[in-house]
Amino acid sequence: MLDFLGIGAQKSGTTWLYEMMRLHPEVDFPAGKELHFWNRPYDKANKRHYLQQFANSKQQSGEITPAYAMLDTTTISEIHDAAPNARIIFLIRNPIDRAWSSALMALQRATMTLDEASDQWFIDHFFSVGSIARGDYETTIRNWRSCFGEERLLILRYEALSDHPRGLLEAVADHLRISPKPFRSLPEETVTQHIFSGIGAPIRESLRPVLEKLYRPRIDALSAYLNEPLPW
Repeated sequence: MLDFLGIGAQKSGTTWLYEMMRLHPEVDFPAGKELHFWNRPYDKANKRHYLQQFANSKQQSGEITPAYAMLDTTTISEIHDAAPNARIIFLIRNPIDRAWSSALMALQRATMTLDEASDQWFIDHFFSVGSIARGDYETTIRNWRSCFGEERLLILRYEALSDHPRGLLEAVADHLRISPKPFRSLPEETVTQHIFSGIGAPIRESLRPVLEKLYRPRIDALSAYLNEPLPW
């Protein structure tokens, strides 16, 4: 059955998480990391086929598609109807850094260099519907909690990938109710590897005020909603 879903956020370490989780003997990704089933048009026949991919697994099985962070409550409710016991994993990152990293990825896909992209090119990307939605963590959390409840949604921070990666993986193991021992025994060079880290260029200083103005209110609102300070 579908036991878990990773729902993002994009550019927040989901590929690293996938690579670590797939090394655990009690975890299975029968169809790979990202299936994009729920964020694309589908019918009942497709839904049966999608769920069947997880039906015969003897491990905790699931997938990680960052686009699921943007799903509306109607679709999330359908997921709950199909897999009411599924556990959800949501990795969040400073939305300012996330938006910049996402823009750099778009730059690469457009086969442009950093010098070729004007400030306005980046600003247009920052204010696109998709970019803003991917950084609207509070809406994502509220939507998923409204259907699955608070306990079934595990919220992790991107910073832990560098600061305490094994602790992050142990939190995943606890959430999925599997043994943390395989994560503890992973070689240090495996746990600390960088996967799809991107260009890595620092935020252009002329654009930082734009991102601050766009996301600082959202960061403050998220901190208040979660009732905890955020290191951003």
